[in-house]
Amino acid sequence: MANQDYYQILGVHKNASDEEIKRAYRKLAMKYHPDRNPNKKEAEERFKEINEAYAVLSDQEKRKQYDTFGADGFRQRFTQEDIFRGFDFEEILSGLFGGRGRREFKFGGGRGGFDFGDIFGGAYGYQDMSRMPQKGEDILYELTISLEEAASGGEKRISYPRNGKTEEVSVKIPKGIPEGKKLRLAGKGLPGKKGGPPGDLYLQVSIREHPVFIREGDDLVVEKEINFSEAVLGTSIEVPTLEGTKRIKVPPGTQSHTKMRLKGLGMPHFQKEGRGDEYVKVIVKIPRRISEKTKSLIHELAREGI
Repeated sequence: MANQDYYQILGVHKNASDEEIKRAYRKLAMKYHPDRNPNKKEAEERFKEINEAYAVLSDQEKRKQYDTFGADGFRQRFTQEDIFRGFDFEEILSGLFGGRGRREFKFGGGRGGFDFGDIFGGAYGYQDMSRMPQKGEDILYELTISLEEAASGGEKRISYPRNGKTEEVSVKIPKGIPEGKKLRLAGKGLPGKKGGPPGDLYLQVSIREHPVFIREGDDLVVEKEINFSEAVLGTSIEVPTLEGTKRIKVPPGTQSHTKMRLKGLGMPHFQKEGRGDEYVKVIVKIPRRISEKTKSLIHELAREGI
């Protein structure tokens, strides 16, 4: 099931209601139940997938974790024991088949009916699973940083609520970290149950809008206005960079919205060497009001075809 999506397995949309998920599960469980498909390995595997998908999507917290971290991230953090913990096959499936579940839909290795202990690859039943150590829940925290902090990296100390208290922790921010990236601090989530390990703290990085720079991947864009005469005759202008200011030449005849490249003055590449570029977007400023003398000069230029 590594590449399969739980919503696709049940044939429902990601925003499906609990009732829609339940109806889809019931329909598929009836169709692929091994008692209705004896000695059919394909149906058995399909039935296993259906139950795993429903065990996750019918549980609010597991579904939230699945939606947050995606299929791959979820399966890296939840074992089969975690997924089926608290999922009562007997109660659910006996409802599908007229109350016969206590005899026919069992977990152990007794006689008759279908053995869930075999199909899910474990010798434990759901009662045993409920006594197993459980990993604590993860915490998701939005970490807002400036563009300069994203560029330079470094260490940042944060406070967050944990188990009814305020915890403080230091987090290392890698250079060039992109918007939306998650940083994981192992063991900093909620405490485990029955001796299980604590969950993790996930910091989702949000970068504040910058008053000067626009980030485009690892490149930076800055707009700079010049006068019409400067665009025609050429000029030199001072532009901001992450390291300070830099004076650059604007050649004669530069058109409005021309981008001038400053190589290697953008954001550091995330987890690799090198940097992006900075682009200076030149905006030719057109005056809203002009004097009669200026208007006369512009008419002269118009007659010259300029």
